[in-house]
Amino acid sequence: MIFADEIYMLNGKKILLRSARADESQMLIDYLKTVTRETRFLMSEPDEIHYTKEDEEQFINEHNQSEDSLMILAFVDGEYAGNCSFESKSGSRRTKHRAGMGIALFQKYTGFGLGKLMLKRLLTVIKNIGFEQAELTVVGNNEKAYHLYKSLGFKECGIIPNANKYDDGTYADDIFMVLKFYC
Repeated sequence: MIFADEIYMLNGKKILLRSARADESQMLIDYLKTVTRETRFLMSEPDEIHYTKEDEEQFINEHNQSEDSLMILAFVDGEYAGNCSFESKSGSRRTKHRAGMGIALFQKYTGFGLGKLMLKRLLTVIKNIGFEQAELTVVGNNEKAYHLYKSLGFKECGIIPNANKYDDGTYADDIFMVLKFYC
């Protein structure tokens, strides 16, 4: 699905939200390697990112052509800041009402409301398409993200203890959260 360009002003910064383009594949791979290095709250380590430009182009094209998935890129004053996305959990009629979502930003773009703006737009699209609920996973000690999701109406619905094992031998839980649109 294509997300039409939207421009906002946020704390004196010009924000552009739009869909990804296939020619941005290398930028997105580089971004992923950087953000996984900047935080322990994403699902992999930087050295585990092995996507090729072709893989990423295919991922972008699939999202842009899909009717039940979307990736939104954010630019702050013309600089790429991060993205958010959702995909249908559909594998059967029993799960087609569920959308799984996620977000990641370069650390320098956190803390001024960009993530909240992006997620509000993403949730509006998810709801308008007809999904009944949005789902996400947050790492247990990611307090800022946890509180952001709660402020948007997400409810905690389960924890997997020690779901993440880091290279230094420490662990972190995964917290599942759900936002129900209908019911």
